[in-house]
Formats: sequence, structure tokens, C-alpha cells
Amino acid sequence: MTVKIYIVGISCVGKTTIGKLLADYLDFSFYDLDTEVEVYYQKPIEILQSDCLTMNGYRQKASVVLDLLIKTPENAVISGVPSGLRDAYLQVYKKHKKEIDIKSINIIDTPENILNRLTFYDVDSKCLDIELDEDEKKKYLKKIIGDWNYFKKSLSRADLQINIENTSLTQIPGLIVKELKEIDNHFSQKLK
Repeated sequence: MTVKIYIVGISCVGKTTIGKLLADYLDFSFYDLDTEVEVYYQKPIEILQSDCLTMNGYRQKASVVLDLLIKTPENAVISGVPSGLRDAYLQVYKKHKKEIDIKSINIIDTPENILNRLTFYDVDSKCLDIELDEDEKKKYLKKIIGDWNYFKKSLSRADLQINIENTSLTQIPGLIVKELKEIDNHFSQKLK
């Protein structure tokens, strides 16, 4: 039976970076849900979202891809989205939780650290090089705090909460594996 680790957290907390590092550490495959959604539907995320009447409609479409990723035949780390344990995503996660070894991890950091990692993309999902002035930083800091408050309840559903504040990137995969081993001995036997 395969093992899946599903990483969630608010935007720019480091899900993709940490997911790649963890996958390398465990010698697992890595998938970024946003990237895989774009590949599956052959459209950038922003265009897919605008094609849907509501964000829930978009989440329904994206959850089809999450379902496929969880069903892959190899051990994998999947980097999710802020709403990764809500709505259609939660339904997919719960369905698979009954069938396979899957654990969800919520990555937590301070709003100030997240602000320093903000990235911006154009409509075609191309990364933009944007330097924020002090007023913009205040505005985005407020938005990050708002996102944390908005997603806090759904992200608390994760099997594991990992606070990465004051932790170097190289230490995070080992920390996650250590915490996974502490919460589930059966699951941890499948990790190195």
C-alpha cells in the first residue's frame, strides 16, 4: 500500500518548497496541486477560476486532480492549497483516508515571515518580480492575517500541525518525519 503526505497551509507559507524537500528526503514523488491542475485542464489557474461561476465550482474541478494524485501508485508528497481541507478537497481527502495511508500536514509560520516570501503571478501563471513598498507590505500583512483567520478552522483538521518559525529549511523534513512517527506508528513504519 502506498503512502501519501498532503501538505496544506495558507498562501506562501512554503508548501511547495517544503513538499519538494520532504519528497527528496523520503525518496517519494512530489506533486504540486496547482501545477497539476494547470496540466490536467491545460489552462492557467486564474483562467480556470474565471471560467467557474464560484470558487466552490473551481474547487470541485481541482478536487478531481487531487483525487487522481492521491490514487497514483507511488509514495508521494502532494503540496495542496489554502482550502485543501475544505469543501470538495476535504471530501476527496476523507474518502481516501478510509482507503490508504495518507496524512495531512498544516505548515504554520508567522505572518511576517510569510510576507517576506510573497510571490505574485500574472494571468498565465508566470512569476512576477514585484518589490513592495511599506504601505503595500502593511496591506499584504493584513491580508495574510485575514487569510490565516479565514482558513484556521479548516487547516486545524490536519493530522499534524508543524510550526516552521525559526527552523531552517534543511531541518524541516526531519522534523516532519519525526512528528509523523510520533503520531502514528503504523504509518511511520513506511517512512525511512
